[in-house]
Order: sequence, then structure tokens, then C-alpha cells
Amino acid sequence: MGQRVISNHYYANDLRNAPMLPSPLLKIATLTRNTKFDGDIFAVGGYVRDQLLTGQLGDDVDLVTTGDAIELAGMIFQAGIAAHPPVTYPRFGTALIVCDGLPVELVSARKESYDPTSRKPSVTFGTLIDDARRRDFTCNTLLLGLHDGELRDPLETGLTDLRNGILRTPRPADETFRDDPLRMLRAIRFRWKLGFTPADGLWDSIRTSRERLRIVSFERIRDELVKMLMHPTAPDAMNSIMASGLFEIIAPEFLPMVNCEQGKWHHLDVWDHTMLVLSNLSPEAPLELRLAALFHDVAKPPTRSVDSDGNTRFFGHETEGASMTWDILSRWKFSNRTILRVANLVKGHMRLGTMNQLTSPAARRLIRDYDEDLPLLLDLVEADASSLRPGVRVIDLAPIREKLAATAVTTPASRIRSPLSGEAIMEILSISSGPLVGQVQRSLEEQVIQGTLSSDDQDSAETWLRGHAHLFRRPPSSSPPKSPE
Repeated sequence: MGQRVISNHYYANDLRNAPMLPSPLLKIATLTRNTKFDGDIFAVGGYVRDQLLTGQLGDDVDLVTTGDAIELAGMIFQAGIAAHPPVTYPRFGTALIVCDGLPVELVSARKESYDPTSRKPSVTFGTLIDDARRRDFTCNTLLLGLHDGELRDPLETGLTDLRNGILRTPRPADETFRDDPLRMLRAIRFRWKLGFTPADGLWDSIRTSRERLRIVSFERIRDELVKMLMHPTAPDAMNSIMASGLFEIIAPEFLPMVNCEQGKWHHLDVWDHTMLVLSNLSPEAPLELRLAALFHDVAKPPTRSVDSDGNTRFFGHETEGASMTWDILSRWKFSNRTILRVANLVKGHMRLGTMNQLTSPAARRLIRDYDEDLPLLLDLVEADASSLRPGVRVIDLAPIREKLAATAVTTPASRIRSPLSGEAIMEILSISSGPLVGQVQRSLEEQVIQGTLSSDDQDSAETWLRGHAHLFRRPPSSSPPKSPE
């Protein structure tokens, strides 16, 4: 059980909840009473902030002490409160432990100074006020004492800003962003996650400091973008990144989407249309679908053309978009599996066109090509179609979903394959291994798609191949022979 603790002197009455100390922190408090850490351990940052705002307990916690955080972590482990030895970072005076399943980061209060070419600081021990000043935003500087339950506001601005919903840096914003440029993205994330208003000059400082973001690794940038994309305010956050100029550093390919006119079917430019598609996704949409929505029209600007009748066209933008998706997501250090799934969704988002009926072969091709990601493709198509100009006829996906569901029962993706192995094909046609074998397998797979063969009926497949062997008795080519009707 946790214990609610509150200091009447510091608590802002119009905030929602008193902070809570969960069981692992109470154990640490009990352990360190009558030691040199008594009265000198404080929860800090988002764990305190979010409890005051929403009453929600975080799934990790930061603790700060003016003592030696690494020594404290060792004490906690030796007492058996942590199941595993702490992971320590002596250069920064920090340690990470897990207490009853709760990750706890212990930090020695410190001052930081930065080299202009790096975001890794030089660290010296400091006071609690020093530690508060080096943090990102005033709402993250509040301290909750583990031993006395008192809420402290070391800079005397954190509670006021939290109460008024103001996002402010503890020091001048230019200094805060120069020291750790990732905080520019964090500012955008917190602005929309918390619904806060940026302090005067904060947004201007991001624009003037944006080049500094180039020293930050894309792994760190990616993690911030993912957190923004997974929040309901993702379109607002993406718009702020665009308006602040940070996409110039992160993905300059997005810039031409702004003011790129799309023609009569659309009422928005490519960027605003993309934001509307993103907002039309379900709150439960997974990351891959959100990324696909963000990237689905990324190649419209470079493929844009206007025909002799004045119609705007974007021929091949889905294929070029898949290639651009690979390039950008690789730069952002996503896994190859994630990139493959997102790029495949981008490439296929035009496949259904405006059809309201789906043939069985077309359904099998979609099942083969997308398998478990087929529901994501349908959701992307639906969100895209819902973002067209009001009054434009949009695709009715209900019968298509029904057709795909019925087809998947009789012909799941695992059964849409050649009935014959490469070895069997070589024996039947008396050929050696090479490109022709793959071409024959693709022809047999096409017969499964057309419904003339079954993937588990090898006898019928062999009969079919012997009857059409003459089509394959020629030198291998780069293209498979056309399958007979």
C-alpha cells in the first residue's frame, strides 16, 4: 500500500491530488532513516508532476540526493530491496535499480557544463537548487521528500507554473536548449501532452536554436517522435515540429508537403491532409500505422504533375513514397522489421482505389502481400479516404472487409504459395537451379491465387506443370512467363 503525503505550505489547492509514495519508496525511506541519507532523498520530475496533475502513478521514478547516489543504490541492494545489483554511471553520479518491479533512477544533485560540440555534460556535485536549474522545465523541478512527505519547490516557480499550465525552462531557454538540444523536442511533447502554454519566447528560442539539434543522435530523436506519435495530440505535435523548423533537421523531405496543392479531390495541401489522416486513426492504432499515415503521401511533392486538362497527378507516389520511407526511417534508426512494415503500407495505400467490390484473386493477393498487417492497410485506406474534400465519393470498405475475412478463412496467407518445391520443379522440367525455377514457382503461385490450384495439392500442380512445360523450356529471362488463363 502507498501512503498519501502532503505539505499544506507547498501544495497548490487547485491541483488535483496529493503525491503518493508507493511501497518501494517507503521501503527505501525506512531503510535510510537514521543514516546520512535521512531527510536527503527526494522524488523528482515527472513522477511528482503527473501525480499532482492527474493522480496517476508513474511506472518509473527518479530520486535525487545531495549525497552519493551510487553508494545509496548499493545500500538498497544490500538490504534486499532491489533484486539485482545497480547499474551505475560514475561519470554522471547516477545509478539504476529495480525495486519490487519499479525502475528507480538515483541521481546525485549536480551542476552541469557542456562542450559546444556535445550534449554530454561535465558534472560536478551541487545543491538541490543547482540540480533544479539544470533540469529541462520548471514543472519537473518539484521535490517530494521520502522521509517527511513534504513537497518542495526549490526554484519557487515550479508550482506556480504547474498550476497555471505554463511550460518554462529553469534558466533562459537559449541556455537550456544549447546545453541539451533534445529538450526542444521534449518542449513540444510536453506542450501537447500536458496541454501547457509555452512561456514567452520559448518557441522563438526553439527556432533560433534548431541547428543545435544536429549533435543529438537519431536514436534519441526517434524516441521523442514515437512518444509524440503515440499520443492523441500527435498532429498538433507534428505541426509544432514543422512550424518550429525542426523538420529541417529531422526530415527535410517533409518540408515540400506544405503548400503542395493536390487538385480537385482535396481541400487541403499535402501536409494538412496528412495531419488529418493521422487524426482520423483510432486511438488504439499501433505505431506502424501512425508512421504509415505520416509517410503515405511524402512523395507527392516530387511526383506532382499537371496534365493538359489542368488535372493534378501524382503518378507513382506510393512506390516512391515507400522508398523515401525506407530512407527516413533508416535515418531515424528504426528496426528493419518496422521499416519494412511501414514501407509496405505506404506502397499499398492506393491499391484499393475506389473499388467497392473485390474479386477473389485480388483478395488473395492482398492477403498474401499483407497477412497480419492487412487490417492496418484497411485502416490507413479508410483514414485517407475520410480526409478527402467533403462531398467526394469515398470507398465503402465494409464489403471489402467482409470479402477479405471470408477469403482468409479458406485461403490464409500460409496457403498462398507454390504447391511444388524448387527441387520438384527441377526434376519435372529436367532443369538445373537458376532464375527459371523461381519464375515457375511464381507462375504456380499465381494459379493458386486464381483458384485453379491448391497449395496442398501437389499432384494437380505437377499435372498442370507438365501440361504447360513448353512455356518454360526457354532461356531464363528477367520476367516470368505469362501464366496461362
